[in-house]
Amino acid sequence: MKIPVLFFFCFFLTATFAQDTTRLSLLFAGDIMGHDSQIASAYDAARKTYDYSSCFRFVKPYVDSVDLAIGNLELTLAGPPYTGYPQFGSPDALGTTLKDIGFDVLVTANNHCVDRGRKGLERTIMMLDSFKIAHTGTFVDSLARIDASPLIVEKNGFKLAILNYTYGTNGIPVTAPNIVNHLDTAVMRKDLLEAKEARPDAIIVFTHWGSEYQSLPAKKEKDLTEFCFKHGAQMVIGAHPHVLQPMEWRKDKNQFVAYSLGNYISGQRKRYTDGGAMAYLELEKISFKPDSAVTTIDSAGYYLGWVYRTVDANKDYYLLPVPQVEKESWKYIKDSESNAAFKVFVEDSRLLFKKFNKNVAEMSRRPRRFAMAPELVKQ
Repeated sequence: MKIPVLFFFCFFLTATFAQDTTRLSLLFAGDIMGHDSQIASAYDAARKTYDYSSCFRFVKPYVDSVDLAIGNLELTLAGPPYTGYPQFGSPDALGTTLKDIGFDVLVTANNHCVDRGRKGLERTIMMLDSFKIAHTGTFVDSLARIDASPLIVEKNGFKLAILNYTYGTNGIPVTAPNIVNHLDTAVMRKDLLEAKEARPDAIIVFTHWGSEYQSLPAKKEKDLTEFCFKHGAQMVIGAHPHVLQPMEWRKDKNQFVAYSLGNYISGQRKRYTDGGAMAYLELEKISFKPDSAVTTIDSAGYYLGWVYRTVDANKDYYLLPVPQVEKESWKYIKDSESNAAFKVFVEDSRLLFKKFNKNVAEMSRRPRRFAMAPELVKQ
């Protein structure tokens, strides 16, 4: 029996141009703070230990459901005594909880990373290593930086390079031989070149920059964003203002920027500072045989999150995801003043993003696994 020539031609095309499509979901979180009121709330007097699990119980499914979650650790794990503003040092229990809820990477270059000096910087790195949380931005010494920067993360067949920089350290000098990455374009250009040489599927630059409590980025942040994109980054994620700033997904250029994701968790209660956003991205990678691939940002959105502090004697903190809470906020937020503040935050955030976001819309769908017991919020 003769096999048609067309069969062989089709088989040849399939074998030659075979391709495989894979996807990777990413979640970016803003400032993870540790004010005195948060430390006090996490303390269990009966057991004389600290426990942050209830604080994050409602948001855990959002973090745990993605392939890779990255946040800004704006504090030290310096050991006791535990302190909040202005020199942050939180209990190790916060780090173990961040690992438990699903954070894979924490960036550490920010204006509070040397709040507790050399000991605080080095112990933070040591503890993150012990929790098996990848990190970048601060380093014990130059050899550690050479060995671990850029941070290379591999997941689901994707290879990502992550870099992290801060504008400064509140005037506190970095103690030799420690290194903190600063927003120095000469250094950044070199780092981005080295990142490209590692042939990642995407480069992410996490920046600590901008003016606090300003809802729009300044020209300097916009210029630095363009600098990062020009030299190979696909994603630029900003932190430090403690309020939300716009996001842009440049579909035609395969680029994404979030100028500020606001406070992920903090003790700040003033308007605009009592919440933030989680940026959600999906990457798509089409691999061609034998050795070529194209990776694109396939979708981009955000979840809003608001920080609730109860008004009872416990003064407990809960990070509440808006998609889960909004329709029945009274089940979660028991006092009228807090409920009003929640609604103001949601309205403010949506107005800002509706006016200034580009191709980045709010996501309303909830993860398949989400907390279903709001009555467990203590009052």
